Amino acid sequence: MKYYYETKLQHISFEEAIEKTIEALKIEGFGIISDIDIKATMKKKLNVDFYNYKILGACSPEFAYKALQAEDKIGTLLPCNVIVQEKDPGTIEVAAINPMASMQSVINLKILDVAETVGHQLEKAIKSL
Repeated sequence: MKYYYETKLQHISFEEAIEKTIEALKIEGFGIISDIDIKATMKKKLNVDFYNYKILGACSPEFAYKALQAEDKIGTLLPCNVIVQEKDPGTIEVAAINPMASMQSVINLKILDVAETVGHQLEKAIKSL
């Protein structure tokens, strides 16, 4: 089992890819609760140049609530991270965590049900791009 879902986008800017990704996630019930600009962080902290790379922390409040009700430590695995990266100019890769892979170590069947549903929604959002 792969630990992520992915797709590649061509002929689109990095900023447009981020906007499309956020919109696709929104359609599936996710909001963005964190936005980490790796390129800017690497420049600021290490003074190194890095390619365009953002980590979007996607969260479905409904499913986060269900997961936290079933397992109070599950917050260590939240939110669902989605990356948007441009390693090669003009080619954008979007990838999202597969919650089933990340939650295999959690021994709680209620969590696995939530993870499976969230995984389907994330995969659907990524495929829609």
